[in-house]
Amino acid sequence: MNAQLTGTDKAHLQRALELAERGRGRVSPNPLVGAVVVRGGDVIGEGFHAELGELHAERAALEDCRRRGGDPAGATMYVTLEPCAHQGRQPPCTEAILEAGISRVVIASDDPTEKASGRGPGVFRDGGVEVEFAAGEEATAARLLNQPFRKHARTGLPLVTLKLAMSLDGRTSTAVGDSPWISGEASRALAHRWRAESDVIAVGIGAVLADDPLLTARDPAAARQPTRAVFDSQARLPLDSQLLQTLDQAPVLVVVSSEADSSRLAALRDSGAEIVVASGSTSADRVSSALADLGRRNITSLFLEGGPTLAAAFLDVDQIDEARTFVAPILLGGARRAGPVVGGGGPAGEVYVLDRPPPTPPTRAVALHSSVEAVGGDVLITARFKEW
Repeated sequence: MNAQLTGTDKAHLQRALELAERGRGRVSPNPLVGAVVVRGGDVIGEGFHAELGELHAERAALEDCRRRGGDPAGATMYVTLEPCAHQGRQPPCTEAILEAGISRVVIASDDPTEKASGRGPGVFRDGGVEVEFAAGEEATAARLLNQPFRKHARTGLPLVTLKLAMSLDGRTSTAVGDSPWISGEASRALAHRWRAESDVIAVGIGAVLADDPLLTARDPAAARQPTRAVFDSQARLPLDSQLLQTLDQAPVLVVVSSEADSSRLAALRDSGAEIVVASGSTSADRVSSALADLGRRNITSLFLEGGPTLAAAFLDVDQIDEARTFVAPILLGGARRAGPVVGGGGPAGEVYVLDRPPPTPPTRAVALHSSVEAVGGDVLITARFKEW
């Protein structure tokens, strides 16, 4: 049941949420989870899920109790996600909680996966443990903490975050010979942190041909490198591209159409790239097919970085969950330079220049929530379109 929690309860849940954040970029496809054990008003143990395959937050918190010399019998455990009652890479957390003698469990959010939903609380109630679910701010924060996990559990698809950088006049590319950077150094550093937190970085072949990007997470704190995906219907990715020359740093996945040239596909495979043949006659259809394939691989988050045609295809199939847009204090001009989203359901690879409107009205998405903040000299606009 949802409970009216005390101020003390909320403070402990907030601490559990802070702990959960420490696992970001390290535990996918598992969720971020934090736990706090409290007895007699004192915190006697804390834990979080730190690495995929290692202790879950609840067992880590109980282990911390033992290290501190505290007895969890009769204590309250605060946890950000309902504890698992099934065997996975780790044994069920419900067993450890019952064995420890915890008398009350306060849970910030549900687990929407079929194998877990509602089972843990049921086990606790059968074992005489009081169970309470949070409501309000803490419950919302816990759900938002695990949007990739929650979307994948409910739809089988990864959460898609679109990253854009644009000038004051709406341009997303610079002139030939100019600096390629639109956003500032602080914004670029933040984008690298976001890459490190994602399972997959995705771009279109146009962006690769124009910029020859590396697409790695150049963040000193990065615990891993994401898979780099190129949506490339005709398999045009150059064999001497930086992506294929750095396979020792991170894998490359190339999404192609069924009509791609077989000799090009063979050359890409020989170079070490993995090929995904997406079905469908349009870019939008192939986006849907590719996302389903990624979901089957337990990919829970995709960071979409470019370009405008690919962004339009994701939008056409309603698969942009969040957008993060840097607006830089510069003017670039150029009537035919690309804007942030170009297209609108046309054939694969078709690009509509800005002085000629698309043949059909563009898809429209309205944010459920948005926020604005300064990042260095830029402005970051974050818009969340869906909640899972």
